[in-house]
Amino acid sequence: MEPTDIEHLAWASDPQLSPDGNQVAYVVTRVDKAANRYRSRVWLMDVDGNSNPRPLSAGEETDGSPRWAPDGRSIAFTSTRRKDDKGRTRSSLYVLATDGPGEASLLCDRDEGIGQIVYSPDGTMIAFASRVRGEHYEAPEVSARKPRRIDRPMYRLNGEGVTLDRPVHVHVLPTDGSAGTTDVTPGSSDFSNPAWFSDSARLLAARSDTSELILASSLASIDLATGDVEVITDVGGLYGAPAIDEEDRIACTGYDDAKVFPQNSHVGLFDGGGDKPRWLTTSVDRDWLAFPVPAAPEWVGDSLRALVADRGSVSLRDVDLDGNVSEIVGGDRWVTGWSTAGSVLAFVAEDSTHAGELFILDDGGERQLTNVTRAVAGANEPIPAERFTAMNGDVEVDAWIYRPVDFDPEKQYPMLLNIHGGPFTQYGDFFYDEAQMEARAGFVVVMCNPRGSSGRDNDWGRAIRGKALGGPGWGDVDYADCMAVVDAALEQFSYIDADRLGVLGGSYGGYMTSWIVGHTDRFAAACSERGVNNLLTLDLTSDIAGVCAFWFGESALDNAEELMRMSPITHVDEMTTPLLIVHSDQDLRCPHEQADQLYYALKERDRDAEYYLFPEETHELSRSGSPTHRVQRAELILDFFSQRLQPESEDESG
Repeated sequence: MEPTDIEHLAWASDPQLSPDGNQVAYVVTRVDKAANRYRSRVWLMDVDGNSNPRPLSAGEETDGSPRWAPDGRSIAFTSTRRKDDKGRTRSSLYVLATDGPGEASLLCDRDEGIGQIVYSPDGTMIAFASRVRGEHYEAPEVSARKPRRIDRPMYRLNGEGVTLDRPVHVHVLPTDGSAGTTDVTPGSSDFSNPAWFSDSARLLAARSDTSELILASSLASIDLATGDVEVITDVGGLYGAPAIDEEDRIACTGYDDAKVFPQNSHVGLFDGGGDKPRWLTTSVDRDWLAFPVPAAPEWVGDSLRALVADRGSVSLRDVDLDGNVSEIVGGDRWVTGWSTAGSVLAFVAEDSTHAGELFILDDGGERQLTNVTRAVAGANEPIPAERFTAMNGDVEVDAWIYRPVDFDPEKQYPMLLNIHGGPFTQYGDFFYDEAQMEARAGFVVVMCNPRGSSGRDNDWGRAIRGKALGGPGWGDVDYADCMAVVDAALEQFSYIDADRLGVLGGSYGGYMTSWIVGHTDRFAAACSERGVNNLLTLDLTSDIAGVCAFWFGESALDNAEELMRMSPITHVDEMTTPLLIVHSDQDLRCPHEQADQLYYALKERDRDAEYYLFPEETHELSRSGSPTHRVQRAELILDFFSQRLQPESEDESG
């Protein structure tokens, strides 16, 4: 894959089986190079695969979130096809009959996005989540709007902008169009992930409020007849993604103490009459709210079905009410969505050479129904990843390697060490376009999950918490694990040129890249992207201001000396490696002042540093930025490393 192949990217998502299990609706997202945007379309296919898929929506804009009516005769979906009188995009909810020809009927449209739609069990109502704009937006022109009163540190969110006066609420509306939309969770708190009780008269939703404990979420019941909203769980935990079965048994994912971070989420059941669930999955000490696709568990008879992250893979497993766990879909891949109807399971999964594709698992076994990623494979055949492990003392670190295009074991190749963000996330068996592009450009690509990553037990994820919490902080065992992976790669793969090593990463990966070049000169070039370079200022300016207290045990100002010790900017005098800095001007998670500081400090010391700041992009540039910017970003990174990691002469190239 080359940077220009980004225009060929496509993937399937959000599979939804019909109630009888005979058909599956799903979403296909593609890059529109000419329009410099993404488009998505809802498709429908017979599960037996004997007929061609047919489009349910036009796909000219962004269509998604297909959901079947309980009788299986219609599907609701969201779309951005409607515009207001000034050409601004509206978010709309449509319903379309599936048993004959007809037009999609508009149920509602809104200024803000519509998501998490769910039919009531009797099919008469739909609930969904959408932001509600406050009085600040009453003036149509921004220049005439009143100033906001900021009453909490977390008043904005990367990719969303200011959220203080735009809380997410749960809304309901009748499916026959006989009445408008009703906001059933008014107020300043956020409510999301609605789930219906069996009587179709009550809902359950996850409630959070950033003016309170910022990482907490509770469950609240909503009575549609009275309008009463009642929190039914402990307010000090993280309880989200509720699921309710026909007997009104309530399940969720999360954990009991939201002050402890990071920690693995689990699947829980409220069956004891208290305000805390009984956690069913503690025998498997892994994260059951797998990033980046946190999904509600699904009731399947007397069991619950959920995703779990495990050492680089994301599998689908069943857990019964006694806590017995069994794997349903596993292997070296990531499951990103699923749906069950009777004995039929539809799921979307990806691996190192393919983005999301749709699969069916039934009595006849597993089979793949789609091949939407063939355009990328047709342009340049993807390169598979190979697992290997590195030992840092008695600690085993998971890693992956991609061999470069046209690989010749007799040659010597430059290597790029990739470090993921988070840090409580993981690399692994998914389609990573950046690794594909790096390998296509002639680099050996290495990725790893050092301590602090997810996908392992709680001790692994918490291994880099601060000294106040009994840990060493960032830049300690995680740094040592990364370097152990480099050593293991050089030992196990003789075709890597030890004199041509590069390192790169984004967010926490940008932090670790900056930290590495401040503590070793083993790398000939580095790229720190959307990185954390000053933990003290990050904790005071980020959209998640105050989060350092969860990682390190004390607030920024109470822990200033320790935060600065762990900050790469403190070690700038030792940074001699040529460094490329990439950032986005709308990044609220790691504001671009993080890049500004490091670039100024390096240039003030006359160091070799380049800085690119992308306009109108957020922290998600590399994943969901405009296709044009994604191509430009990939090209400048690859060009930088190609120039800096070239052999000194042709004779040395092998």
